[in-house]
Amino acid sequence: MMYSFMGGGLFCACVGNILLVVSTATDFWMQYRLSGAFAHQGLWRYCVTGKCYMQTESIAYWNATRAFMILSTLSCFGGIIAGILSFAHFSTFQRFNRSFAAGIMFFISTLFVLLAMAVYTGVTVNFLGKRFGDWRFSWSYILGWVALLMTFFAGIFYMCAYRMHENRRGSGPR
Repeated sequence: MMYSFMGGGLFCACVGNILLVVSTATDFWMQYRLSGAFAHQGLWRYCVTGKCYMQTESIAYWNATRAFMILSTLSCFGGIIAGILSFAHFSTFQRFNRSFAAGIMFFISTLFVLLAMAVYTGVTVNFLGKRFGDWRFSWSYILGWVALLMTFFAGIFYMCAYRMHENRRGSGPR
C-alpha cells in the first residue's frame, strides 16, 4: 500500500514537473487585442500578429513570476529524485526518510508555484486587465494552476506513504 502512494505521488510529480516546464517556457499566459490585432504573451516573450519579441523590460512582477516558476520546477525535480530514491532501501540513512523529504519538496514546489500564480494573477487583473479591454488568461497560465494541483497531490501521496511507513515501523516487534 505504501508503494501505491509513492507510485501515485511519483506520477503526479512527473506530470506536474512537465506542466511546470511547459507553462514556464511557453508564451500563452495572456491573450489580448492590441490595436485591433491579436496578441499573446508569456513570461519570456510577447507576440503580435504572429511575430514574437523578447520581453526586454525588467518588470518586477515578471521577474518574480519567472523566479518562482523556476524554483518550483527545480524543487519538484528534487522531490522526484528523492521520491525515486525512496523506493530503494539503503541502510546508510536510517534516520532520514526519503519519502518524507520528497513530500516536503513537493509542498515547497506547490508553495513556489502558488506564489508565482498569485503574483501574475494579481498584477494582470489589477494592471494589465485595465490596460487591455479585451483580454483573457490562456492555456500556459492554466497549465500553471494544474501543475500546482499535481505537485500538491504528489506531496499528499508521499506524506501518506511516510505515515504508513512510520506506523508499520512503530508497530513492529520491540
